[in-house]
Amino acid sequence: MVAVTLKNVPDVLYERVKQNAKVNHRSINSELIAIIEESVMPQPVDVKTWLEKARQLRETTTHYVISNEELTRLKNEGRK
Repeated sequence: MVAVTLKNVPDVLYERVKQNAKVNHRSINSELIAIIEESVMPQPVDVKTWLEKARQLRETTTHYVISNEELTRLKNEGRK
């Protein structure tokens, strides 16, 4: 395997990759490999599968109504 070194990575970008790696239970190196793979080797999209998932999600959430106030509160909580 080839080793690659990244130089001059902005702090903000590094922190974002670090956060994503933590969420995905990966090392930073593994997260970067996953990001590169997704970028240069995208998986073909199965339209029928995506449409079925969208229909199922719509059915699951159709009865849930959220007010503007609740949405604003949730967005603000996520920014802390």
